[in-house]
Amino acid sequence: MTASLMALFGRFGVTAPAWLWLLPLALLPLAASAQTRIPVPALAMVPADGLSRLVDAALTLAGMAAIGFLVLALAGPHLVGESLVRTGEGAQISLLIDRSGSMNETFAGRQPSGPEESKAAASRRILEGFVGRRAHDLVAVSAFSTSPMAVLPMTDRHDAVRAAIRAIDRPGLEATNVARGLGLALAQFGASAPQAARVLLLVSDGAAVIDRRVQPLLREEFAKIHPTLYWLFLRTAGSPGLADRPAGEDTPQAAPERHLDLFFKSLGVPYRAFEAESAQAVEEAIREIDRQERKPISYTERRPQRDLAGFAYGLAALAMGLLLGAKLAETGLATRTSASRPAASRETRRAA
Repeated sequence: MTASLMALFGRFGVTAPAWLWLLPLALLPLAASAQTRIPVPALAMVPADGLSRLVDAALTLAGMAAIGFLVLALAGPHLVGESLVRTGEGAQISLLIDRSGSMNETFAGRQPSGPEESKAAASRRILEGFVGRRAHDLVAVSAFSTSPMAVLPMTDRHDAVRAAIRAIDRPGLEATNVARGLGLALAQFGASAPQAARVLLLVSDGAAVIDRRVQPLLREEFAKIHPTLYWLFLRTAGSPGLADRPAGEDTPQAAPERHLDLFFKSLGVPYRAFEAESAQAVEEAIREIDRQERKPISYTERRPQRDLAGFAYGLAALAMGLLLGAKLAETGLATRTSASRPAASRETRRAA
């Protein structure tokens, strides 16, 4: 309890401290009273009156409070903001989103018309919902087509994450350079020790050949960071699946998706691929990832500065109201007002 109070006082601050020099004025009610003095011939004639003494002390305190809180309100009191480290459920998620031109087509492989959604639009809508359901995740967003692009670094500002995801349905380029995109997505985790489970989620409707000279570098980075890798493969209707062997020679050039899947399986990290041929399938895959990746994570809760000036003005007004009521009772204004009403009524009746 004492520690909590000390912490609360430690957060207290004022915007204009010069006003606090007027705080000694709050002692004025101890030196002088606004109540009417009634002279008596001898103090011995005054009977002991505990209630009057109590009322006098209460009015003195009210006068001190009125001046003190008014000065404090002018100084701009507030509780400074703070950051609290808490523990919740979530993960560090690095989103890697394909922005190649084919993402602007529907799952049927044509340009969207009417109510149809492109693969990019469907992914955007579902990923926004995914981020909205996971309050404590740290999320980074990267995109790739010809070159990788760091859209947003790892953050818990989910409004910014959703804005970054909304940008993925902008028209992209034709080429797909997945190797450089993977390198950027891995770099988004940073070099520090992981504070939670790490997830790399690749959203793509195709693949490209990863140069054999680049593969060892990617293997090294995956081994160092050791994320759980998910590939959400947005498969166009009629296109080969990840397990389909080509009719001719089985090479990365002939079946890039199949060989990218084999490369991912050889990385030695937890890996799972989802082949989605519709927006509903994408949604089911995202729900499954949501269920799998809920582990303890430390996150920072930011509390903004809290203005207390209104509270101080309210207390000053309450104290002044008490003083005003006491003064009205002392002068008998209320009694005179009620006594004058019958007379006024009689005059009115006579005039009538």
